[in-house]
Amino acid sequence: MTSSSSYSVAVLGLGAMGLPMATRLSSELTVNGFDIAQPRLDLAAAAGIVPHDSAASAVKGVDAVLLAVRNGEQLHEVLFGANGIADKLDEGAVVILTSTVGTDGIAEVVARLEQHSVELIDAPLSGGPVRAGEGDLLIVVGATPAAREKAQPVLGLLASTLTVVGDRPGDGQALKTVNQLLCGVHIAAAAEALALAERLGLDPAKTLETLGAGAAGSFMLANRGPRILEAYDEEGADVLSRLDIFVKDMGIVGKASRAVGLPTPVAAAAEQLYLLGQAQGLGASDDSAVILALAPKTTD
Repeated sequence: MTSSSSYSVAVLGLGAMGLPMATRLSSELTVNGFDIAQPRLDLAAAAGIVPHDSAASAVKGVDAVLLAVRNGEQLHEVLFGANGIADKLDEGAVVILTSTVGTDGIAEVVARLEQHSVELIDAPLSGGPVRAGEGDLLIVVGATPAAREKAQPVLGLLASTLTVVGDRPGDGQALKTVNQLLCGVHIAAAAEALALAERLGLDPAKTLETLGAGAAGSFMLANRGPRILEAYDEEGADVLSRLDIFVKDMGIVGKASRAVGLPTPVAAAAEQLYLLGQAQGLGASDDSAVILALAPKTTD
């Protein structure tokens, strides 16, 4: 394995997750960064990341490329589009996909990268920006053993929990799809429960505290519950995970379940709630704002 002192990685996209991941990686590795927004490049440079003015420049000669894209279409564009990087990578490099894009199209990406002697690491992650900067992410991986070994300097720095779910790219996406089904349903259920508590005249904060101490408690209730209550504040909750991410992810869940002929009625109901929130202009709000789709703010 390449020693960490000589290992280099390019992080393309220095947004809410990309920058803290790049900063974490720069503590031990050489990190090149690219973003279309100059202020993000300036922040990266201040954090010890080598800024580049193009993706092609950033990936030149690196051992690995870390990608956080919105969907499968953007993944194809970054790799194989007019300014794609696939043909700019050295033979033996790996592309680490950290996004939830679903299993559709992964096999095609793998085949096209193989033409350049590059492997795909399917490594969707969970945890948010703060945990990304601390190396405290949950990462599920589908990739060949050789590719996993090549990517270990990156994955080892970012993950506190690293689970190998299979040797095929796509296995990670499959498990993350199951994960997002539960997360999306749990957030929607927490919002619905707290909306009901308010309508019944209960103190929302005390209700949340009581629920969390009993059998109804869950990670998502504890994590999103306080932010759900902040949805009614003038500024709302800080945006840690956008509502429209769950529009995308629950859509992936629905597509995957239909492909295998499995009914998922609870997930489908949750998806409709996120779609309703997006239609009400809440797409860029924190996902905890889904409570407003159920129980909008009232004006005096």
